[in-house]
Amino acid sequence: MDFTPLGAYSFFGGAVTELAGRMIELEDVLGRDGHWLRQRLGAETCWQRRFDLIDDFVLRRAGHAPSREVAFAYRRLARSAGAIGITALAGEIGWSRKHLVGRFRSELGIAPKSLARMMRFHRASRLAQSGSRLGWAGIAAESGYADQAHLAREFVAFAGEPPTAWARRQALTNGRLVRAEDW
Repeated sequence: MDFTPLGAYSFFGGAVTELAGRMIELEDVLGRDGHWLRQRLGAETCWQRRFDLIDDFVLRRAGHAPSREVAFAYRRLARSAGAIGITALAGEIGWSRKHLVGRFRSELGIAPKSLARMMRFHRASRLAQSGSRLGWAGIAAESGYADQAHLAREFVAFAGEPPTAWARRQALTNGRLVRAEDW
C-alpha cells in the first residue's frame, strides 16, 4: 500500500517516524492483525475479494488523526505543490517554524521542507512529462523553484541525473517530454 503521510498516521495509529523511508513486513508493524490479513489474503482465490478484505481492513484501522495544525500544514503544502515557504506556513498556523518542523516530523515522519521538495519535484517531472512547451526555465518557475539551476540541482538529488538526461531516458518510454535541446 502507498499512503499519504496523513493516511499513514491514521492507519498506523500515530507517529510514523520510524517507518519513514523503509520497507517493512506487515506483521512487524501490525502484529497479529497483520498476520491475520496476510493469511486471509493468501487463502483467498478471488482478486476482488482480496481487494474487499484490504478495503475493510484499512477502514477498520483508520481513525487516528494527526493534530489539526499538522493536517492543515500538510494539506496546504499539497495544495501549493510544495511552493509555500515553511516559515509562512508556520505563521498561518500560529506556530514558530521550529515548532511546526518538530511536530510535522514527529507526526508524519518527514520534515515539511523535505515533503515540499518532493512535491515540487513531482510537479516539475509531471509538467515535463506532459509535453509542456514551457522549457526547463518555465517548468522551474511554474513548479516553485527559484531558478533553472535550482531545478537542475533537485533533479540530480531526486532522479540522480540532470533534467536533460532524465528527459532523454523518459523519452525512450513515452516520447512526450520537453525536448532535451530546450535545456
